[in-house]
Amino acid sequence: MDEEYDVIVLGTGLKECILSGLLSVDGLKVLHMDRNDYYGGESSSLNLTQLWKRFRGSDSPPETLGSSREYNVDMIPKFMMANGLLVRVLIHTDVTKYLNFKAVDGSFVYNKGKIYKVPATDVEALKSPLMGLFEKRRARKFFIYVQDFEETDPKSHEGLDLNKVTAREILSKYGLEDDTIDFIGHALALHNDDSYLDQPGIDFVRRMKLYAESLARFEGGSPYIYPLYGLGELPQAFARLSAVYGGTYMLNKPQCNVEFDDSGKVVGVTSEGETAKCKKVVCDPSYLSDKVTKVGKVARAICIMSHPIPDTKDSHSAQVILPQKQLGRKSDM
Repeated sequence: MDEEYDVIVLGTGLKECILSGLLSVDGLKVLHMDRNDYYGGESSSLNLTQLWKRFRGSDSPPETLGSSREYNVDMIPKFMMANGLLVRVLIHTDVTKYLNFKAVDGSFVYNKGKIYKVPATDVEALKSPLMGLFEKRRARKFFIYVQDFEETDPKSHEGLDLNKVTAREILSKYGLEDDTIDFIGHALALHNDDSYLDQPGIDFVRRMKLYAESLARFEGGSPYIYPLYGLGELPQAFARLSAVYGGTYMLNKPQCNVEFDDSGKVVGVTSEGETAKCKKVVCDPSYLSDKVTKVGKVARAICIMSHPIPDTKDSHSAQVILPQKQLGRKSDM
């Protein structure tokens, strides 16, 4: 370990692994360390034994749950948009050769006590039980506007300058009802709260277009794809990329302390009495907790279910969005 590196990366979360992969490809000498004995940091996928160890200390999981290896439980579950930025990064860096994906069966939204499939196109809008007959027609017109919208073609803008007009004004132009706006904003454009309504509409329409393009990319019931063995596969794929280009990996390194010189500039990282020197350190916030400011938090729960979710046509994989307004909360679930 007593060597000098261009960059030391602490934590093997997705961002850290993408960076160490790209830096290694760029020809820099990279050392990558993690205090855990598995890849993924906060965004790891754990088997049952690791899951119980993390949250229950030393207990072993009940035998009724079956083999530990059959499980890959994500610590920060997320679906990937089939045509989104992350997928483009995976294709561009060619790490897709280390990964297997599956299309997610469906996306659903909670409305007035029931779960409905999210309509994402003008055709689905006409079939959806979420809306009445006249509302379906209005929604269909809106979906067609979004599908035909091209930023570089003013003819497709229908006289609206989306850098000035708010999302609320676009939606009111099509006369859509509150419940329809609720699922469009939260289950299609994927906003967490309603603040987007009073911001310029361009971001809202871009998000809607991304949803539609992702839906068209794979023949699935949703625009989402997912790594077959859990999200922990993603950091590992970039870690392999880094290793191929000479990056060094060390897991299970306790207390990675970042060392600074008198002027406050980083000089290295110490673990188990050994110091590796470096010019730069990249790390997740937990490695330098005294230098970061907490600006928000997300509450998560992991439930191991013994049955499919009702009203999802027994989907093997699904996302259910519960918009804030339906729950009387400040943010979505």
